[in-house]
Amino acid sequence: MTKNYLKKFIKYVKKVYRIEEGLKALTDRRKNPLYTTGEVILPVLFGFLLRIQSFNELKYKVKSNDFINIISRKMKLPQIDTIRDTLKVIDNQGIYKMHRKIIQRAKRNKVFDEGT
Repeated sequence: MTKNYLKKFIKYVKKVYRIEEGLKALTDRRKNPLYTTGEVILPVLFGFLLRIQSFNELKYKVKSNDFINIISRKMKLPQIDTIRDTLKVIDNQGIYKMHRKIIQRAKRNKVFDEGT
């Protein structure tokens, strides 16, 4: 998937599924975090969309600024250690709520045609 297609897809997801609202609502148990939970989860989401196989590969993508054209210029992506630590203590209920809202929106938009 090229960066242009990914950028268009991210724009679509932001507009239709309001993914940014879900990311802002996520919480974790870290004390005095440098990055919000949504900022930490964003590279994981990109990794999922790009089918990145491991955190080592995601670490390389984050360090090489492969996501720089997709995210806001003001935002700095966290290092892989921060991502790992956050995933250990994240509140799963927030992710479940976000997932449910995406599924409900997809059903309402008739994305699932004939049981697919």
